[in-house]
Amino acid sequence: MKDLNNMLKQAQALQQKMMEVQKEMEDKTVEATSGGGMVTAVVNGKQRVVELRIEKQIIDPNEAEMLQDLIVAAVNKGLEDAQNMMAEAVNKVTGNLNLPKIF
Repeated sequence: MKDLNNMLKQAQALQQKMMEVQKEMEDKTVEATSGGGMVTAVVNGKQRVVELRIEKQIIDPNEAEMLQDLIVAAVNKGLEDAQNMMAEAVNKVTGNLNLPKIF
């Protein structure tokens, strides 16, 4: 029974640490660019795009499709980088345990 209580305490401590990591990730961001830096997406650790920057010289009504593609590429890269940032933070807390993906 003592082992079970110890396991429960460890699980609660791990849960608390995970909640702290998730809170920290709200304030951390990654930047991803496309088009040689013409489009930049800033994404936080909660997988939210918090800023999108587009250089004025790339805005051309005749090239709207290209701009759309660059935006999609930057946002997708930003989301991927944010996922990796979160995974690294979680791995630090869990010690690389094989836990189910939660984000």
